[in-house]
Amino acid sequence: MAQRTALVTGTAGFIGYHTARRLLDDGFKVIGLDAMTDYYDVTLKQRRHQRLMQSEGFTAVEARLEEPGRLEALMAEHTPEVVIHLAAQAGVRYSIEAPESYVEANLIGTFRLLEAARAHPPQHMLMASTSSAYGANTEMPYAETDRADHQMSFYAATKKANEAMAHSYAHLYGLPITMFRFFTVYGPWGRPDMALFKFVKAIRGGQPIDVYNHGKMRRDFTYITDLVEGIRRLIEAAPQAPGEGRAEIAHDSVSPVAPWRVVNIGNAAPVELGEFIASIERALGETAEKNLMEMQPGDVPATWADTGLLNALVGQLPQTSLDEGVKAFVSWYDADYAPTN
Repeated sequence: MAQRTALVTGTAGFIGYHTARRLLDDGFKVIGLDAMTDYYDVTLKQRRHQRLMQSEGFTAVEARLEEPGRLEALMAEHTPEVVIHLAAQAGVRYSIEAPESYVEANLIGTFRLLEAARAHPPQHMLMASTSSAYGANTEMPYAETDRADHQMSFYAATKKANEAMAHSYAHLYGLPITMFRFFTVYGPWGRPDMALFKFVKAIRGGQPIDVYNHGKMRRDFTYITDLVEGIRRLIEAAPQAPGEGRAEIAHDSVSPVAPWRVVNIGNAAPVELGEFIASIERALGETAEKNLMEMQPGDVPATWADTGLLNALVGQLPQTSLDEGVKAFVSWYDADYAPTN
């Protein structure tokens, strides 16, 4: 089989790094684009890219998504069969402080990518959305066929807009597109603005941790390699256009007018924040000093993925236990991150 090429955006990011690593291990040639923005520690991003660059199959491109013509030139040069769009301005709370950066990266940047794909169509585009798109929904678990109309942060609103933008391009130009709704992802090489990273750093430093909603939040924590396995399998499950002999799948989110589908990738087992903290304490062998706080603006009290559609498309994913996943993060943090910071 001829070597396949994948364009992956956000390869210096947490999920993008692990996705690129998996594709390289599977024999893909990977073109990795990242803007190296300073939303968090740029050195961490550079270290991720440096590790990827040790592979002959990886080509690093430092550029912004929204830079006119850059993505189209990359698509023309490399003609990737697969495009995986993971670059974004992330973070619920930061979208309240700096909303314009979300317009530039998430809206304009995604538009540039869709235009590049229109000019140089890949066999399959896979694009990151978020469980935050479910917004004010209270019926659990969240299913892809549920209405998702009431986003509670500007970050979530831009991601829901990405879903609609992608659908229009899938319909107009026949681009097969799968949208992922990721649930809380954690693991080694994670983001410093995420709870696990912040909690471990604070506890190791003898500092208190901020616990929102008095620890009563519930999150569908998903270990990074489990999530990447889902992405990898879904590459081979491109949605078909109407009239192409689509298989009938119960509760499928596939569009009636386009080769477009939205799929949850989660662990399907929500955990209360208090238990998450207890798992961290067990891994560290230390007790956290907790600063109990009210709910933050834009946050939701719970997330829980219905993974029935994912299972129907690609089979049951591995489900790394919380204790195992947290322990792996702590091992990475102590060995690879803390000594350099």
